[in-house]
Amino acid sequence: MKLTELTSSLIAVIVAPIWNFPDRMQEITRWLMRIFILVVLLAVLLWISQQPVFHLKHLQIESASEKDLKHIQLAKVRSQVLDKVQGNFFSVRLQDVKEAFETLPWVRHASVRRAWPNGLIVSIEEQTPLGVWGKPEQNKLMNVHGEVFQGSVAELDENTSLIDFSGPDGSSKEVLRLYQKASAWFKPWEADVKSLVLSDRYAWHIKLSNGVRIEFGREEEHAKGVLDQRVAQLLQYWPQVQQKWPSRVDAVDLRYPNGFAVHVVGAPLKQGVPAIKVQNFKHYQLANLNHEENYIEESK
Repeated sequence: MKLTELTSSLIAVIVAPIWNFPDRMQEITRWLMRIFILVVLLAVLLWISQQPVFHLKHLQIESASEKDLKHIQLAKVRSQVLDKVQGNFFSVRLQDVKEAFETLPWVRHASVRRAWPNGLIVSIEEQTPLGVWGKPEQNKLMNVHGEVFQGSVAELDENTSLIDFSGPDGSSKEVLRLYQKASAWFKPWEADVKSLVLSDRYAWHIKLSNGVRIEFGREEEHAKGVLDQRVAQLLQYWPQVQQKWPSRVDAVDLRYPNGFAVHVVGAPLKQGVPAIKVQNFKHYQLANLNHEENYIEESK
C-alpha cells in the first residue's frame, strides 16, 4: 500500500466518526465560534486601548495624611515623573510609578492608583525630619523612623528644631533607639537631647539643652538595666553636685561601675582622667575637691 493511501485511510478512520455524529459537529462549531468572537473582542479592546484619549495626561498628587506637603514642588515632580512613566491608562505599571516617586528625596512612601480615563492619583507620605545626620555638608537628614534620607537643612523653616545625629553606616535605627531612651531618662531635668554621637566602637554620648555632655560608653558592655541604674543614681545625686558647683558642671561620665565623674568648668584636666570623680556608695557622702588629683572621692 502506498504512503498516500495509508494516510488517507488513517484520516478517514479519525474523521469518519465525527461526520457520523451531528451533535459532535455542532459542539465543535460552537467552540470555534466562541474562540473567533473572543479573538475579535481582544483585537477591538487592544485597538481601543491605544487611542489617544487614554494617553496619560493628568497626575494628581496628594498627601497621605491630613498635613499639607511642605517640601515637594508639585510642578517639578510631575514633569520629572511623567517623563519616566511608560504606557497609557491600561498598560502603565503602577509599581514603576511608585518606585519613581520614592526615589525623590522628601518622599518616604508613595501609593498609586488609576483615575479614569487618562490620569493617575499619587498619595505621598512626606519625610518628617528629626535631625541632621553626620556633617551638614553631607545633606543628610534622619526621619522620626530612624531612616536617613537626602535633604538639606536649607529646605526647612528657620524655626525647625533638629537634633544633631552621627553614627556608623547602617546605625540610624540604633541611634534613634538610644535617643528615645535618653530623652526619657532626662525628662526630670526638663532638658532635651540636642545631639547624639555613636562612635565606630558603638560607644555613645549626648549633649543636653542645659549644656551638659554625658558619656555612656558601649551599651553592650553593660548588663541589662545597668545604664538605667547609673542614670537614676546621677539624678539622685545631681542636687548635691549642683549645690557644690552651681552651673559649673558641663560634662558627666557614666562609664564607672561604682559611680560617675563630672567635669567642672575651669578645673584643670589630667590627660585621660576625669576632672572630678564621684563614687556613689550607699553610705557615702560627697567629700572635698582634691586639686592635685582633680577628683572628689566620697568618704564615710
